[in-house]
Amino acid sequence: MGNQESDSDRTNLNVESNFNSSANLKTAQTDQSFLNILHQIKTSKSPAVINYGASWCHVCSQILPVFHKLSSSFPGHTFVYTDIDECPETTQQIRYTPTFQFYRDGEKVDEMYGAGEERLHDRLWLHS
Repeated sequence: MGNQESDSDRTNLNVESNFNSSANLKTAQTDQSFLNILHQIKTSKSPAVINYGASWCHVCSQILPVFHKLSSSFPGHTFVYTDIDECPETTQQIRYTPTFQFYRDGEKVDEMYGAGEERLHDRLWLHS
């Protein structure tokens, strides 16, 4: 029984595999990979958004497909997903999941807590 994969596990795996299919989407799977991505963001002029989530967070699981979809609507942005449990050292400052941080010209310009497709879209548009 313990080895059976639930429907939600399969959905999360499908979302993750689809999530990595776009060129402007990145996933930080370790603290070091997150540091590398953060360095790229801070030295870039392109807008970026980091989605801090967790695999156990129901709201995070609901907004992740939306985050993926929005990456297609904003191809000039860099979209990054970071699981706080996979990157514990570099995400210690994150207190709520999901948290979205927005960067422009290498500087953090905004932060949003919680989910909401329209709210997220509006913030992306604002920081384009």
